[in-house]
Amino acid sequence: MSENGNKNIAIVEAFSETDKKSGEVVTLVPNTNNTVQPVALMRLGLFVPTLKSTARGRKGQMVSMDASAELKQLSLAKAEGYEDIRISGVRLDMDNDFKTWVGIIHAFAKHKVVGDTVTLPFVEFVRLCGIPTARSSAKLRKRLDSSLTRIATNTISFRSKGSDEYYVTHLVQTAKYSTKNDTVSLQADPKIFELYQFDKKVLLQLRAINELSRKESAQALYTFIESLPPDPAPISLARLRARLNLTSRTITQNATVRKAMEQLREIGYLDYTEVKRGSSVYFIIHYRRPKLRPALPPTKAAPEEPEDILPGDDQEDIIDVVPEEKDGEMVMLSKEELAILEELRKAKARK
Repeated sequence: MSENGNKNIAIVEAFSETDKKSGEVVTLVPNTNNTVQPVALMRLGLFVPTLKSTARGRKGQMVSMDASAELKQLSLAKAEGYEDIRISGVRLDMDNDFKTWVGIIHAFAKHKVVGDTVTLPFVEFVRLCGIPTARSSAKLRKRLDSSLTRIATNTISFRSKGSDEYYVTHLVQTAKYSTKNDTVSLQADPKIFELYQFDKKVLLQLRAINELSRKESAQALYTFIESLPPDPAPISLARLRARLNLTSRTITQNATVRKAMEQLREIGYLDYTEVKRGSSVYFIIHYRRPKLRPALPPTKAAPEEPEDILPGDDQEDIIDVVPEEKDGEMVMLSKEELAILEELRKAKARK
């Protein structure tokens, strides 16, 4: 088989995983409603809230994060003995860069890949980013160009401890926009296609991202929480602060996290209870609904018992502190039934 054929197979396999219950190989296909994302990138905090109104935000803050624990299982790392793995580059935001990254994932999944490169019309790339094609103006082209540049500046470096050997690659090897053909060409490094072949991948529902337009902190926490396994253990406030990777005072960061969690509840994605033990604060997630539903009206206060729960206790007790309520059912009454109901109300009032 040709080298190009092997690369194409690697790309197809990158979007497949085995159902642990049935053993069936399932292909995760991105579309306008969802996108396949490697859990490692979602938990690392690669895409974070960015205050573009500040001087530092406009300048483009550089960040570097240790990804050794998340990416050490890559064949490249194992084969070469790389132990120190870092992702470095310009800080990537949720509002623009994450949408562009979604478009990149879609492009490699839905369009023909020649070698390690995919080429598609600019308008199609805009659509895959989840942006209405009617907005494909000169301003939008400049915005996507800037976003592709920021993503391309992010490198993944692999180094061996106690050795001078290292390997450096990019999240996107090259990104080219042709004004003549009005096309976008994206090149990826085949050596890191395996990044998408981890057993733990998440099919993110873009409905939540769209509902949280311009609410970057809530968007970032959504991508993190959705990447967690079923019935997750309580999540500490400190862990959520770290995921947002903010630079403000801790008290301000805490307020940002709480506001973002409340926004996730308002769109019907989750419900949670905030508990405290000593100086540590945890969020107990009762349910997650990526497809969303109308948020429930306020219910009775949660029992006080969760205050004594800490990670490490029996997980079943932790997760089931507040059982999930069943949705109510709305029915239509006939005129006769409404008349009977009105008579019953009047009779009750006379008593």
